[in-house]
Amino acid sequence: MNIPAGEQLYVTSFEEIVWGAALVAITMAMHGSGMLSVMRVNGALGHRFQTNPTLMKGVLALVLASWMILLVHLIEVFAWAGFFWWKAAINSAHANPSLCYYFALNEYTTLGSNYNLVLGWRLLEGMISMAGLLTFAWSTGVLLTVAQEFQEQQLQLLKQKREKRHTQHHPGASPPTGQSH
Repeated sequence: MNIPAGEQLYVTSFEEIVWGAALVAITMAMHGSGMLSVMRVNGALGHRFQTNPTLMKGVLALVLASWMILLVHLIEVFAWAGFFWWKAAINSAHANPSLCYYFALNEYTTLGSNYNLVLGWRLLEGMISMAGLLTFAWSTGVLLTVAQEFQEQQLQLLKQKREKRHTQHHPGASPPTGQSH
């Protein structure tokens, strides 16, 4: 095997695997508590808005859940960025906490970066992307649940408006049952 001049041979180390697994575990634990918080806040808003639900209140709850999910992801990236800064893992003479965060966010989202990690930490570039994929999938499930609740609420409100309109135009008539004959 010929290695080009000036390039070192990369060998995955046990330390790299252990730190990567620990960072993925930290990320997933943070995400779990964050997603539970999103569901709790959404449930509390749903309960509060239950007496007088409106389209705007439903949209507000959906937007708030989206912002909370985004914030959870941004906080999770700090764990990786902090590690990269602590271990001087970014392959740049100008590495600083901001660059470490930028790099970590780009790798977490699988966008990629112009930077990379030093030879001894390269495995973490793939591991942070896998953590991002796992947490984005989880977030999608949570956001889908929130959106589904919103849609069901809006459909129920629409049905109630139609029934009210039907009884106003046809006094004495019973509301439609939803069955066609």
